[in-house]
Amino acid sequence: MADEIGVGIIGFGLATRVFHAPFVTAVPGLKLVAIVQRTGDEAAKAYPTAKIVRSVEDLLGDKAIRLVVVATPNETHFALAKQALEAGKHVVIDKPFAGTSAEASELLEVAARMQVLVCPFHNRRWDGDFMTVKKILAEGSLGRLVTFESHFDRYRPMVREGSWKEADGEANGLLMDLGPHLVDQCVALFGMPKTVTASVRTDRDGSQVEDAFDIRLGYDRLLAWCRSSMLACTPSSRFLLHGTAGSFRKDGLDPQEPRIVAGAKVPPMGDAVKWLEEDESMWGTLAMAPNLAEPATLTKTTVKTVPGDYRCFYANVRDAVLGEAKLMVPSQEGFNVVRLLELARQSSREGRTVAV
Repeated sequence: MADEIGVGIIGFGLATRVFHAPFVTAVPGLKLVAIVQRTGDEAAKAYPTAKIVRSVEDLLGDKAIRLVVVATPNETHFALAKQALEAGKHVVIDKPFAGTSAEASELLEVAARMQVLVCPFHNRRWDGDFMTVKKILAEGSLGRLVTFESHFDRYRPMVREGSWKEADGEANGLLMDLGPHLVDQCVALFGMPKTVTASVRTDRDGSQVEDAFDIRLGYDRLLAWCRSSMLACTPSSRFLLHGTAGSFRKDGLDPQEPRIVAGAKVPPMGDAVKWLEEDESMWGTLAMAPNLAEPATLTKTTVKTVPGDYRCFYANVRDAVLGEAKLMVPSQEGFNVVRLLELARQSSREGRTVAV
């Protein structure tokens, strides 16, 4: 393609193998040019047409690369993203966007100065369950929403020795792993809240990181809960919404990640092969009272899950780099999410509700 955008990815861990490289290579107009893998040959085997380089400097020096993806351990995101921005590259940063709001603010300033884009990888706006929630809210099926509850639970009772995700540090832990997704989804739906009330804690024996959180975001006449635990042997519903006219419940997680981990290939965008419909057994339920004066008489309807598609994130980034669209996940919202997570820590530490 005449306007094909060269992409370089820094890192070849889980994030690159599952969330970035498969979707970059599936989007027309993007070309995976190079991957930084400091040791090993896994990247070369998986993507034989891409150059494998051993240093960030080698990747940034490649003039064929216009877009850089930072998919490295959390504590390195800020320094690597800043380095790429200062090299004149557009940048996508895997979550968290930065370790602190001060770092996030600096990235926005550098991007503006260099006249390039910096985008937080908040790909779970393209989860099928979240897209279904958006559709239901847009249709007004629930009336005025009063409570919104979002869970992303795991069961990992044992600390993983040697994993950087289990290492003590401000940028690590569950709050900075899954918190960005859950909080970002609330911001995408409702905007910035007025207050934050949170419990951010370490529940597992021997853990050095935050491994559970409950965050309540306060809006006008609406409470939004974001919750996660690594000790949820029986997970809670992914979404639970209550409104003046009904409720919606959705269990299970979006199938894209587990499908790729199991070996599925992402088809090219626009290909006749569908990607990726959820099994009917996992569809959510909408409960409503047709006559509010008779609340005991309910109708329950199974709601087909809108197919999720992380390719849409990279298609939008492509269009934004070409000047044909605005970022659907603006850089400012990367800053906003990091700031809200900081306020959640402050609320938990001080045992009080804090204003945004």
